[in-house]
Amino acid sequence: MTVLTQLTVLYRERETLPFRTRVLFTFIAVAALHAAAVALLLTGTLTSFMAGCPCPGGQPLAWGLVLTAYLAGVKHSYDWDHLAAIDNATRKFVAQQQDPVSVGFAFSLGHSSVVILAGALIIAGASLVEQFMQEDSAANLVLGLIGSGVSGIFLLSIGLFNGSAFFRAARAYRSARSGGGFDSRDLEAQGLVARLLARPLSRVRRPRHIYVIGFLFGLGFDTATTIGLLMMTTAASLAGVSPLTLLALPLAFAAAMTLCDSLNGVAMTRLYRSAVHHPCHTLGFNALVTGVSALSALLIAGITLGGFFNSAFGLGDPVTTSLAGMNTGQAGLLLIGGLLAIWGTAALRRRSAG
Repeated sequence: MTVLTQLTVLYRERETLPFRTRVLFTFIAVAALHAAAVALLLTGTLTSFMAGCPCPGGQPLAWGLVLTAYLAGVKHSYDWDHLAAIDNATRKFVAQQQDPVSVGFAFSLGHSSVVILAGALIIAGASLVEQFMQEDSAANLVLGLIGSGVSGIFLLSIGLFNGSAFFRAARAYRSARSGGGFDSRDLEAQGLVARLLARPLSRVRRPRHIYVIGFLFGLGFDTATTIGLLMMTTAASLAGVSPLTLLALPLAFAAAMTLCDSLNGVAMTRLYRSAVHHPCHTLGFNALVTGVSALSALLIAGITLGGFFNSAFGLGDPVTTSLAGMNTGQAGLLLIGGLLAIWGTAALRRRSAG
């Protein structure tokens, strides 16, 4: 059996592998992105050195830009829309008796694919990308509407889906506290809302399907870090930095973002596994975490769709105008802190009760 055949069989049977093995493979892929970024940076530096690059300070500039791009990827991974999409999708998969480990990786890889593609086109000299980056251009408007429309609709759908699960979990928690019976199916999203959303979410059946969602999220070029990275690539190309080194910029951005999003996805999988797979001990914890995640998705959906309608129809009302101007980048850290606090409190209570 050839190596390719073995990898194909392994890919098809990946869901039967132990949880830790799948986590290991996910972070091997993340490490490969880091290695590719470092290899491009070193190769570009060596190539310029061997060619006697005449640009003074060009390579120190390149190393600084790659580090800046990496830090931009870390910051971008904690945007609230990233966290809401990853957390809510993970909750959906776990409730459907799956143990996803690559939701964060798939979403981040799809999102960063847009940045890598745009960076490669800039390096190749494609002037079309500049039109996408110009704020008032038709191309930027169209891509922005696609990105915000898809992200808003997805977050609204997944937020309503998990909101339905929250009300069922809360009802099960009250029933258990009053001495009533408990059925694990009470934690699943059911009823009218779940049936209405079954069709829109039917395409999102596996973690790998989140790649497309992440790609569409990234089409808008709507974040300061993404635009800043592309501008850095443009400026560095004008400064004479080698093309191979320039390719390391979007790869470094992607490597950092996939690392952080993968960590978030795995952490949320463990959190929801403990809540859903051991419901008798964690009913309140399950309801609280599900409610926080669903609420975050609905809030971001409202902000995103408000900005979408404001841009698409040129609305001038104060509500959609204020929603369009909101920056939710820092709010992601608050969401992470809140979920970690809930998780830590639940763990301490279980330990003290045990």
